[in-house]
Amino acid sequence: MKILILANNDVGLYKFRKELIVTLLKDHEVFISLPNGDFVPELISLGCKFYECNFDRHGTNPFSELRLIYNYKKLIKSLKPDIVLTYTIKPNIYGGIACSLLNVPFVVNITGLGTAVENGGLMQKITLILYKFALRKAQMVFFQNDENRDFMLKHNVVKGSYGMLPGSGVNLDHFQVFEYPSEDVINFAFISRIMKEKGIDQYLDAAKFIRNKYPNTKFHVCGFCEQEYENTLKELNDNGTIIYHGMVSDVRTIFKKIHCTVHPTYYPEGLSNVLLESSACGRPIITTDRSGCREVIDDGVNGFICKQKDSEDLIKQIEKFLALPYEKKKEMGLAGRAKVEREFDRNIVVKAYLDEIERILVTNELQKDNKEQGNKN
Repeated sequence: MKILILANNDVGLYKFRKELIVTLLKDHEVFISLPNGDFVPELISLGCKFYECNFDRHGTNPFSELRLIYNYKKLIKSLKPDIVLTYTIKPNIYGGIACSLLNVPFVVNITGLGTAVENGGLMQKITLILYKFALRKAQMVFFQNDENRDFMLKHNVVKGSYGMLPGSGVNLDHFQVFEYPSEDVINFAFISRIMKEKGIDQYLDAAKFIRNKYPNTKFHVCGFCEQEYENTLKELNDNGTIIYHGMVSDVRTIFKKIHCTVHPTYYPEGLSNVLLESSACGRPIITTDRSGCREVIDDGVNGFICKQKDSEDLIKQIEKFLALPYEKKKEMGLAGRAKVEREFDRNIVVKAYLDEIERILVTNELQKDNKEQGNKN
């Protein structure tokens, strides 16, 4: 069987879908279509066949969007896949439209609604209209949090089959519990794309205040930096307020040395992978009470919840964490590990996809048999 995967970047596909791809490759051909990137050779080495598809993830040029539909249709007509799997907004919408027009079965993963939907207004209306048209023939729409699901159902975007996934899940063998560090210096980390909606301003505010009041603390920042923050990070790194690592190829090297992950996001994501990975490594978390984050945290058990866009409250939660005895901090981290083992094992995600693919195959075979039977009669 041929399975085509449409996605918007190679990093997420490799890091969060690798286990699914490896499992699918045991019995099927897997084709991937996405912009080229550093992890594409890794995906090819797994056995995937790569078809480059360039597009602006954040662009709104209607001609570019129409060209993306055209390119998807052309690729699907050429490959003739049995099933198409789509991830992220543009592949979901334009890949979904292409599959619907060509009557090819497809499974959608809503990895977050995006700022266009979150912020309301005209762009929200346009995006929902496009989603409604794109998903009308989807065999399955997977959601990663209840709020996204309820929003899409309320707006009648999804009328067919839908289900829930525990985000992308986390590979519990890859992200193992590390020994909790000594308390000579308490290390915090912000691990994300460096952008406003991820709460970087609040984290930097907290770093300035806490470092001044508690000299035995360090604040790490890891991730790709949006241009508007380059000068700020350089200045704060140079004066010792933060330690900026840039992109980190193996985030486990950071988890190993830190005491707590701080993720003060207000970005509309499906479910935070950094919170899952941090918890899997036995590290407490401090994050916001919003969809995509609240699913991973039990306030006071495996970390603390802070208010969105509120530097003072984030400082308050960090001070609350600092006041805990060493054994309580360690206990919080282990509680997080237990939670992801119960609820967020990536094998749950892989099984859900395999079950859905099997269901689609059985349905297709029955339809084929009924059609052949009808022709005989």
